[in-house]
Amino acid sequence: MSVSKDQVRHIAKLARIAMSDEEIERLVPELNGIIGWVEQLGEVNTDGVEPLTAVIDQKLRLREDAVTDGNCRDEVLANAPEAQHGFFAVPKVIE
Repeated sequence: MSVSKDQVRHIAKLARIAMSDEEIERLVPELNGIIGWVEQLGEVNTDGVEPLTAVIDQKLRLREDAVTDGNCRDEVLANAPEAQHGFFAVPKVIE
């Protein structure tokens, strides 16, 4: 499969990229080279090869899923402009 000048012009129009004739001339062999490389990859025998998401096998480090209350209520409320009865105090809003 190869790409023609008209196809490159059409792709540029779809992508809304303004290209001169000189740029199109330069792009045609580049795109044909890329397509040739992809076709070459299609010829590789991959029977029995598992698909990879990464080259290195990575495992997520998980922590124990334990529910805690944090035990830092007083430290958190120290940042509040105003606190009442162990909670943030906010002005009453009525519309």
